[in-house]
Amino acid sequence: MTIALGDSLAYLLSRAERGVNRGLAAVLAAEGVTVEQWRILQALSDGCGHSMGDLAAAVLMPHPTVTKAVDRLVDAALVYRGHDPADRRRVAAYLSDRGRDLLARLQGGIAEHHRLVAAAYGAEDTERLMRDLDRLARCLDEL
Repeated sequence: MTIALGDSLAYLLSRAERGVNRGLAAVLAAEGVTVEQWRILQALSDGCGHSMGDLAAAVLMPHPTVTKAVDRLVDAALVYRGHDPADRRRVAAYLSDRGRDLLARLQGGIAEHHRLVAAAYGAEDTERLMRDLDRLARCLDEL
């Protein structure tokens, strides 16, 4: 029996995401970091503090999951919590110096992973796909 999933956009996007994340996870594992943790660290690298709600939206994870992940990153001294400078009633997460150093160490492996994907799929096709996926995401946000 043949199961026809290949003509489903959702299936194809999920399959591609799994492939990309599998390679990315292998790169990050050397430093004991998950893909989800890396996304959080990357989001915090802008130097601005972010609330758990804002961070959850940015890294595409449920709020409770982000809170638990940030707790683990705080325990590892990669992230710290402080007051939001714009609203002292809010708590924000910030990237620590140790977290910034970790991101710097990961950068080469992440760039190599991107290079391998681009080599396999084609550099121009990869750039076009990234633009197209960004456009698709923006269109879907408007639905």
